[in-house]
Order: sequence, then structure tokens, then C-alpha cells
Amino acid sequence: MYGGYYGYGMGFFDPTMILLLIGTLLSLAASSMVNSTFARYSKVRSMTGMTGEEAARRLLNSQGIYDVAVRAVAGSLTDHYDPRTKTVNLSESVYRSASVASIGVAAHECGHAIQDNVGYAPLRMRAAFVPVANFGSKLSWPLIMIGLIMGGSNMLTRIGIWMFAAVVLFQLITLPVELNASRRAIQLLDQLGILGGQEVGQTRSVLGAAALTYVAAAASSILQLLRLVILFGGSRRRYDDQ
Repeated sequence: MYGGYYGYGMGFFDPTMILLLIGTLLSLAASSMVNSTFARYSKVRSMTGMTGEEAARRLLNSQGIYDVAVRAVAGSLTDHYDPRTKTVNLSESVYRSASVASIGVAAHECGHAIQDNVGYAPLRMRAAFVPVANFGSKLSWPLIMIGLIMGGSNMLTRIGIWMFAAVVLFQLITLPVELNASRRAIQLLDQLGILGGQEVGQTRSVLGAAALTYVAAAASSILQLLRLVILFGGSRRRYDDQ
């Protein structure tokens, strides 16, 4: 009954594990780059002396956005924009710091607030897809594992794979949203004079490194999905042959 899976790691080396290894290496490299880049430019004080909070408020006001609050939240690099509560949430190190890195991160989150204000279509699409992605992330692997325990149940494993595919799709939808927010942030920081000269390029480096984490996460998930398809996509045929 289980003989069809021996070649996939239950008795011999699983060659598809290299896909997981590649994904892991990509994620680690991206994480290391964003941490080192942020740490480097966190030591560079902006010429205007604005903190992340002050820069965020000025950016929002410049776009006529007055119903979005800027607040500090616990953690490191936990910065995010919440469209439900209309809040730009900045980690303490970003909220109170006047570094080039902090201003860049704060501006990026304001970029999301601006997207929300103008009705940016990819942001709305991502927001609408959140429940589907959350549902898929919670149930995909349990269904796949239960299917395997039950002898590689074709129905459960395939449903699990489709749910995981929904998570991958969400990550792909996220990419243009994040890239657009950074582009808006850099343009406004330059136009408003919040950052000037080489500071704009330094901020672009910070946000570029951050964008790579989303690219790496999406690539890693795609590789994981490919592995699942290779392993279990033809499960019905393998079991019919037993």
C-alpha cells in the first residue's frame, strides 16, 4: 500500500527536498539582507531630524489623509498598516528614531494608507483574499497530513494542495502591493524634502531589501507547492497501480 512512496523519502533519499532547501536558503538570505541593511541605515540620522512618527504624519497630511492614526506598537520590524482601524502602526525603534531607515519604513506603511485612500485595486484584491488565505494556511497542511495517514487519500491531499495554492496566490498578489507602496514612499520623501541627496538612495536600499523578503517568501512557497504536486499530484494513479 505504501510502496508507491518509498522513492519519496520513506525509504530512500527524497530528491524533491532540494526544492525545500532552495526555498529555505532564499528566505534566510533575504532575512539576513533586510536585517543588515536596516541596521546599517538605522545609524544614519536624517538631515531633517524627523522621527518616523513625524515623517508619517507629514506624509499623510500631504495627501489630505487626516483620518489615519499613527501609533507605536511593540516588537522589532512589526510595522504595518491596518485598513480596518485606519492606523499606521510603527515599531518603537521606527516610531521614535530619526534615522534614514526608520523614516523609510514609516513612509512605506504610509504608502499603504495612500493606496487605501485612493482605492488601489491590488490592495483591495489582497484585502478580499485575506480570509481565503487564512483559511488555506490553517487547513492545508492538516488535510495533507491526514490524507497521508489515511493511506494517501486522494481527496484530502488534493484539497490540501489546492488550499496551499491559495496561500501562494495571496503571496503573489502581495508583491505588487508592497512594491507600489515603496515606490510611492520614495517619491514623496524626495518631493516633500523629508529626505534629500544620498538619503533617498539609502532609503531605496532599505525598502529594496525589505521587498526581497516578500519575493523570497513567494518563491519559497512556489517551490513548496511544486514539491507537493510532484509528490502527490499523481497519487490516484500510483494507488490504482498497487
